[in-house]
This record gives sequence, structure tokens and C-alpha cells, in this order.
Amino acid sequence: MSRKEIAVTVALGCVALSTHAFADFLSDSRATLGMRNFYFNNDNRDGTAAPSKTEEWAQGFMLDYKSGYTNGTVGFGVDALGLMGVTLDSGKGRHVGSTMIPSDSDNRAVDEWSRLGLTGKVKMSKTELRYGTLIPKLPILVANDGRVLPQTFEGGQITSSEFKDLTLTGGRIEHATGRGSTDQTGLAALGGTRESNQFDFAGGDWKVTKDLTAQYYYAHLDDYYTQQFFGLIHTLAISDNQSLKTDLRYFKTDSSGANSSGTPGYRISGFTTNGDGEIDNRTWSAALIYTLGGHAITGGYQSVSDGSNFTQLNQGSLPDKGAGGTSLYLYTDRLIQSFTRAGERTAFGQYAYDFAALGVPGLKASVMYLSGDNIKTTSGDNQKEWERDISLDYVLQSGALKGVGFGWRNGKSNSDASRNQEQNRVFVSYSIPLL
Repeated sequence: MSRKEIAVTVALGCVALSTHAFADFLSDSRATLGMRNFYFNNDNRDGTAAPSKTEEWAQGFMLDYKSGYTNGTVGFGVDALGLMGVTLDSGKGRHVGSTMIPSDSDNRAVDEWSRLGLTGKVKMSKTELRYGTLIPKLPILVANDGRVLPQTFEGGQITSSEFKDLTLTGGRIEHATGRGSTDQTGLAALGGTRESNQFDFAGGDWKVTKDLTAQYYYAHLDDYYTQQFFGLIHTLAISDNQSLKTDLRYFKTDSSGANSSGTPGYRISGFTTNGDGEIDNRTWSAALIYTLGGHAITGGYQSVSDGSNFTQLNQGSLPDKGAGGTSLYLYTDRLIQSFTRAGERTAFGQYAYDFAALGVPGLKASVMYLSGDNIKTTSGDNQKEWERDISLDYVLQSGALKGVGFGWRNGKSNSDASRNQEQNRVFVSYSIPLL
């Protein structure tokens, strides 16, 4: 039985329950229609490889239905996620399928695309099991939402808060659907051209005190790697409107299965110690965030070991051109670069301001600068790169258009390890509650 059939079976099972139980299922249901109008422009400033410029504009619709749970010791429910994209402007010379919009057989942007995700869920006490379409946000796996439609995954996940101040999470992911695709693929690491269908993970967040949280997660992508994550987050309240947050992160990633043996198709791209594509990486970072009223200043440092690039799930090298697009649980995962190449050492700083402090709620702005060096690639050592990002957001606070959000992102990157680029993203978003 497929995942979608299981989700439908759960829903039909709910219908067969008593009227009272099904009433709870409906009364707690929520549905929203999200709309996102997205313009994307990425200008490659140098190099001869195509494309010199990616430029696309699309409208996205996201119908998100979340049911309540049937009454009883064990509650059942079902969620549904309907996604649809409509191309507003693109062209063969300005379109890259893995960026935002799927490609047709002629490598042109399709006129529209859509997909449906169903998730069956079971809840008992403070433990919930979900099976079907997932959008995880975990240190070892973060679904990408950087274009008009989000990346989704298929699998099962269990989350438990039975113990006070401790949240446990575990599960298995089997397939992914890229942000610019309608088709599921298997799983891989960047450079891998053969699919894995098993990504197992487990971990937890422990609130040691009201100000200190400790994290540990373990992940295993069959035939590619095992990864451990350790994290500490501490917030020191200095006064009512002043605080200092400390965020420490450490990833330990080692080869596994076919990647260890150098099997063709399972090797990762980029620099590796023996040139064999084997994963061997340690990445740590430390960040301090000082907040005073509407001001927030972030300063930090990240170090990537030189055995290989930092690695997590990335389907960008698989044959499906729309499978690309990933997010990482790193401060350095920015608009253009991620600063995760072998040996890279990155210093970064950000200034952000919330204009609510000046009586303009809904308006926020930030600027960030990152500088990396000591990069090792297959073409040389001690390479450097930098990136500057600007962010501006405003959400209307009143009137007929209350809740409409406007956003602009601008990034500029110069790198010895890749093409120099400048990127702009402009988007308008709005959510309408239906239930």
C-alpha cells in the first residue's frame, strides 16, 4: 500500500467512527490558502558557462488543510497539502529548471505545475506519529522554502513530549520532491547520481533550564553518510528589552556504505582528501546575538574541516532537473553561497532592526556580511569568497489588505571557488483562513 493510500485509509477510518468522535475531528480542523507571488533574478557576473542570467516570475498557491483528532485515547487525523504554481514570465534563455519552475521536454518553463501531499496522523497523549508528506525543520534536515513552492519529503516521523522539558523526534524519509518539480525522487548527497531510499534520524531537544537548550541528533543516509549533531543555545536576559544569545553547533559526518567503498554514483562532488569522493567532515560554528530594543547584532565564526565539504541531503545531482534546492541548519546558508567547502573558515556579522521600536510595526530590515578563506577545491587551495545580503520585509497591519506581506532579498557574492553572482528576490505573500 502506498503512502497516499495509507493516508486516505486513515481518513476513511475516521469517518467510520462515532458521530461524536468525528465531530471533534472536524471542529478542530483548520484550512488556509496561502498565496506567494515570486520574482527571482540571478545574474552570473563572470564565466562562460550558461546561463549568464536566470530570471523568472511565478505565482504559487498553497492549500493547507489540517484536521483535528478523533476523540478517545488514540486520536486519528489527516492533513492535506495542495501546491500549484503558475508561470507568469520566463524564457528558454533565462530558465533553469532546478531553480524554481519545472522544465518541459524542450527545456522551457512549463505553464503551470501542481502536486498533492497527504499525511495520516495518530496521536496518543503527547506523542504524535505522522506518515506521508512532511516538511521537516530539524538540524539534520531542513526543507527548502526559498522559491515559490516548498520542497517536501515523504516518510514517517514521530514526535514525543511525554517527558517534561524534553522533545524527542525520530523517523525515516524515503523520497523527496524538489521545489521546482512535480516528481518524487530518491535521496542523495551532492554529487551522487544514484538514489538512496532510506534516511533514518533520531534526536531530541532538552530544555535544561528556561534559558538553556541542549540538542542532539543522529542521521543516516543509506550508502552515503552518518551524521551526528550537537547543539547548545543559551539566552541571557540582561534587562526587559536587552539579551545576549549564544548558539553553538557541531556536526560530525562520516562516509557509509557505498560511499565508503568509492562505488561510482555514490561519490560526492568537490574536494576530498584522496580525490575519491568519500565523505569525511567536521563542521562547528559559534554565534552571539545581542538584542537591544529593535536592534539585533549577530557575530560568529564557522570552521569546516578539510576532509570533504559539509554534507547533508541534496538531490541536485540526480537526473531530475527540478530536484535541486536545499537548506542547511547553518548561519552561513545564505542567498547565494553556503560557505561549506572543505577547509573553509568563515567570519560573519549581521545587523537587523525591527521598526516596531519606532512605531512602524511590521517593518523589518537586515544586512549581513560573510567572509570565507582557506577553501580547498579540486582546482586549488587557499581560495576565498565573500557575500553581502540585504533583507527588507513589511506586513500590512490594518485595512482591507491586512496581513499582506512584501519582501525583498538582495545578495552579492564574489568567490574564487565559483562564479561571481548578484541575486534579487521579490515576493508578495498572503494567507486566507478558510476554516
